[in-house]
Amino acid sequence: MDPDAPLLAISQAAELAGMHAQTLRQYDRLGLVSPRRTVGRGRRYSYRDVERLLEVQRLSQDEGINLAGIKRILELERRVEILAARVEALHARVETGTRVFATGSSGETVAVPRGRRGRREVSSRSLVLWRPPQE
Repeated sequence: MDPDAPLLAISQAAELAGMHAQTLRQYDRLGLVSPRRTVGRGRRYSYRDVERLLEVQRLSQDEGINLAGIKRILELERRVEILAARVEALHARVETGTRVFATGSSGETVAVPRGRRGRREVSSRSLVLWRPPQE
């Protein structure tokens, strides 16, 4: 089941989170939890939204953080997730060990996959081998 699927009406999400529906509306207005909307503008919450509601409640009640602070924390956590995914994608592109680079005719440097030759151009026949410094 997709945790991001907007399946729950506001009453269902409020019950799962142990909150009043009016609290969910307030959190929506503040941008703490933003459910999707139906064609008729009704709110539809996902299970991930309910998890976020529970986290807002925990931060507020257990940690004593105000709603503006909670909003900032949630934004920073979202940015960390985005950056972590980007780092993971970059790590997947980078191979350990020897990397090969080629220089194009306009001077740009491009990585060449191991075991492949760089594209040959009429004006360029150089291939540069780079090895990381030994530690």
